[in-house]
Amino acid sequence: MRLTTKGRFAVTAMIDLALFVGDRPVTLASISERQNISLSYLEQLFAKLRRHKIVESVRGPGGGYCLGRDALEITVADVILAVDEPLDATQCGGLENCKSDHRCMTHDLWSTLNRKMLDYLASVTLSELVEKQRQKASAQAAKQTVSFSAAQAA
Repeated sequence: MRLTTKGRFAVTAMIDLALFVGDRPVTLASISERQNISLSYLEQLFAKLRRHKIVESVRGPGGGYCLGRDALEITVADVILAVDEPLDATQCGGLENCKSDHRCMTHDLWSTLNRKMLDYLASVTLSELVEKQRQKASAQAAKQTVSFSAAQAA
């Protein structure tokens, strides 16, 4: 079991949107360029995110996408579930028919993992992920400034 490209790209695109949205909506073309994700793939993902009211679209010149609600209220689980990403470690999809129409011996183990995974992803907000990216960018900028200053002094 692993998170597929759909879920990873959706979360990445949402972080990008939250980082760059301001007074103006963010275009999918700009997200596509920054994150190296196909524009047509982003269009499919954002249609699903819009249906779940995680993003809002703005039409016309200067249009694009904005967050549908505050980044503090959007969790990673919201995003992943909105794009139909299955979060299921069981072989049977939770139907308990893994082994000849009967429940397998490890069904409870995988079901518990599913719950814990979903609980964790529901505890991580888009706001937290954006803040981590901003901290990384600040640290990297500070490091480059120090390197540039040291090079000039030499």
